[in-house]
Amino acid sequence: MKTMYIFLSLIILNNCQLSAPVPQDRTTEVWAPTTIQKDKSKAYFASGCFWCVESVYESIKGVEEAFSGYAGGKTKNPTYYQVVTGRTGHAETVEVIYDPKLVNFSTLVEAFFDSHDPTLLNQQGPDRGTHYRSIAFYQNNEEKEIIEKYIAKLEKEKVYNRKIVTEVKPLAKFYYAENYHQDYEKNNPNDLYILNVSVPRLNKFKATSPELIKDQQH
Repeated sequence: MKTMYIFLSLIILNNCQLSAPVPQDRTTEVWAPTTIQKDKSKAYFASGCFWCVESVYESIKGVEEAFSGYAGGKTKNPTYYQVVTGRTGHAETVEVIYDPKLVNFSTLVEAFFDSHDPTLLNQQGPDRGTHYRSIAFYQNNEEKEIIEKYIAKLEKEKVYNRKIVTEVKPLAKFYYAENYHQDYEKNNPNDLYILNVSVPRLNKFKATSPELIKDQQH
């Protein structure tokens, strides 16, 4: 019975990689967003499986949309199955489209740290690998300073018992992930990974940061 329980647990705690459907040819699968309004800003974060991260940011007031993709590595136009090998250097990353009149970059950085464990190296939840590492990307010196100051604040206050391992990196290039990864939680509500990992992570964030959450969020 114990062996069967362990087996079922492994199935339920299926990670991003194993839950993903079989990919089609990259040329028909790559995804690109519609035109983003000029009055909106973008921010980029990596903190584990992008299915989870996407849903976290889409729950925040002032965030218009979040898109899954890859960043932080050197391989051009990577596919999902290249990224999960760990050889591209990329991490699963989310592009956050937000209204700076409603939410600022500092708040998004706080949400980043509040919604995952930044002391875990190359892992988050049941997911393991360098493509699941924690990265806060910046696009200018102001954003870099905001991130570094917030990390210093967390360390000074000893919020965590372990050292923060989040990378602070300039955004060189963001590559959008394949179609089936976009809005994965919304489109696959009965997926075992979504039910057992993504939704609990989202609900935990909502409980710790209720003031940031949009009205009528599930």
